[in-house]
Amino acid sequence: LWVDGRSGACPDTMPLEATMLVLDNSEWMRNGDYTPSRWDAQSDAVNVLFDAKTNAHPENMIGVLTMAGKSPAVLATLTQDISKVFAGIHSSKLSGRIGLATGINVAQLALKHRQNKNQRQRIIAFVGSPVADSEETLVQLAKKLKKNNVAVDIISFGEHEQNGTKLHKLIETVNSHDNSHLVTVPADAGPLSDTLLSSQIVLDGDDDQAGDGDHDDGVDEGLGHGDQHCMNNLVPSLVRGEFFS
Repeated sequence: LWVDGRSGACPDTMPLEATMLVLDNSEWMRNGDYTPSRWDAQSDAVNVLFDAKTNAHPENMIGVLTMAGKSPAVLATLTQDISKVFAGIHSSKLSGRIGLATGINVAQLALKHRQNKNQRQRIIAFVGSPVADSEETLVQLAKKLKKNNVAVDIISFGEHEQNGTKLHKLIETVNSHDNSHLVTVPADAGPLSDTLLSSQIVLDGDDDQAGDGDHDDGVDEGLGHGDQHCMNNLVPSLVRGEFFS
């Protein structure tokens, strides 16, 4: 199906999407159980997803943020320039543990203020370390995302056995017409990027129900488009719950 990184599907049948990638930059990403490390394996997978999404439709856009450390950090707002994505990744640091719910909330905020409202909204989160959020918190978040027509994919690796129940419940709750997926990748499954190439996250891009529409759920409409500095300034307020209830 894939030749030189391009899908064999006709671009006209693929959805127009804005996708935020939520990366795990916790201390656990230093582990070498995925070659050469969890962080590097994740970076390779970002490259695969960027190619898959931007090749699927000429107007698709990708943004990236990290969710560990003191607070989430937007590395690149929605773009078609992969150099901006990897410049952000190379400048990021590994520290602390992830805040999955907060990271996904920041990603939804970024998607809410995409310039092209015809783009369907999708969040793809990499989870390679323990999830501290309660199942109840994740279910409430999933219900809000579903209400706002945001599709969610989770790539679980590293601590997948520990996180399995919570992540399954999140995807089960947010899923609408099979638009959201949980892909679990054990360390012995081979390169993370290779697994993604044959996963539903890449191959199901023609799902016509994925994150269609745009409903307001208490998000501040005053945020300017494409303003990464403004996005990062809003993160502390979002963590305090001022934008998402």
